[in-house]
Amino acid sequence: MRYGFGVDLGGTTVKIAYFDENGTMLAKWEIPTVTEHNGKQILPDIAASIRQFIEQKMIDSADIIGVGIGVPGPVNGKGVVNKCINLGWGVFNIAEELSALVGFPVKAGNDANVAALGEYWKGGGKGCENMVFVTLGTGVGGGIVVEGRLLHGTHGSGAEIGHVVLNRNEEEPCNCGKRGCVEQYCSATGIVRLAKRALAASQEDSPLRRCGIITAKDIFDWGKEGDPLAMQILDQYYDCMGEFLGDVCSIVDPEAVVLGGGVSKAGQMLLDGIRPYFDKYVFHAASGARFALASLGNDAGAYGAFKLALDAFGG
Repeated sequence: MRYGFGVDLGGTTVKIAYFDENGTMLAKWEIPTVTEHNGKQILPDIAASIRQFIEQKMIDSADIIGVGIGVPGPVNGKGVVNKCINLGWGVFNIAEELSALVGFPVKAGNDANVAALGEYWKGGGKGCENMVFVTLGTGVGGGIVVEGRLLHGTHGSGAEIGHVVLNRNEEEPCNCGKRGCVEQYCSATGIVRLAKRALAASQEDSPLRRCGIITAKDIFDWGKEGDPLAMQILDQYYDCMGEFLGDVCSIVDPEAVVLGGGVSKAGQMLLDGIRPYFDKYVFHAASGARFALASLGNDAGAYGAFKLALDAFGG
């Protein structure tokens, strides 16, 4: 049996997991992400933590396949990072640098893409050849698997689906600088924006007016309770999601659409709400995609990172 590591590099913590070649997670732990001095200590810390684990467990280095790592920024197929602003990184080959430090071959990818690979391999998309993964959190991220291969793109920005333009008439800018991006409507902050606009445009009484700071969970909870205004907001949200996913699936034609992130905690209610609008907007030949919820949670990135290494170096 051979083994390897999956690393999920975040702005606050680094999640590291140890796997066997079948994809069974045998151990996991976290270390802090030290971003001072333009993040120059991050890779040495990761390498030291992995080497320490190998020594403590008395693992034969010959049994290690390699290390995979998911990075919060664009990464091309050669392992070159094209700036990670939150980490203070510029442009460099992370795969080569981490490999030199840890002593094993390294494969790197964008963190959202890598999480998609994890869900494809062991989570909500298991068994699929073609899958779209969408994370609905503060922003909208995701990853696309086509015929069993993760889509990276030429510049490492493949599957930046949160920045597809959904509304050309939007006046407020997105964080990316454009206007009308999917992220402005379909993220957790996006649905709150829709709620604030609905409340401002109506005098209708609603429990949402008494929430103080409205959250996406409040909107789903009151919609479930039958509050008319919350239901109206959710209907608008489902419409946006249906159009967005319908467009993506018309291009990819996946077997499954897997939804993760904080908004996905709404569960079946979310899937049922999106489906009619998805069927309305999607090209008819791509309408058979099944909808599923992500199942790996915070471990998706580690699973996907190890899968990167396994595919690259597993032989």
